Amino acid sequence: MAEYKPIKLLPKFKENPFVEGSIKKIEESTISKKRFLKGTKGIEQTIINSDGEITGHTAFLQQIEVDEDKFAKLYLSQFAAFWDLPKPAIRVFGHIITNCLIPNQDIFYIDKDEALEHTKYSSERYILTGLSALCQHGIIARSTNSYKYFINPLVVFNGNRITFAKTYVKKKTKKIDKSQLELELFTNVEENFERESTNF
Repeated sequence: MAEYKPIKLLPKFKENPFVEGSIKKIEESTISKKRFLKGTKGIEQTIINSDGEITGHTAFLQQIEVDEDKFAKLYLSQFAAFWDLPKPAIRVFGHIITNCLIPNQDIFYIDKDEALEHTKYSSERYILTGLSALCQHGIIARSTNSYKYFINPLVVFNGNRITFAKTYVKKKTKKIDKSQLELELFTNVEENFERESTNF
């Protein structure tokens, strides 16, 4: 069995380190599909030709976005990440997907007592070994909070990844715009200060 670093030696992140790289892959696995919805009784219209023959019925065309990789919570395209995991990591991961994932979010919180109860281990050491292995295999990542972890949305996700990706991109765009505005404001203040200084 491979040697795993103690969890406390692994890097901590303020934001999910997987998301930037995941967005493109999620977008690539997203396709648009068209489906026809037949009109309901009372709304449905019949198309009749000049000879009085019925030639068709009205239908509504709806375009929907589909995440082709979606399979419940676990994405099979990334299943190889689990091949070399030790038993504690598999048990801890079972606890995470059963009890910890938050719908449509890339974070989860782990309570070690609850993890012990779910995994049936008697020592916290196995929980920490499991978390360490999951981190080193790129399935989860530590945050700056010892109870909070980030999930890799390419491996497992509880919810709609398309909506999550769009929300993330929108949020990041807003952040960039705000920084730009602050930079422009600072530049304007600096220019005004220089102008006023030369007048004295």
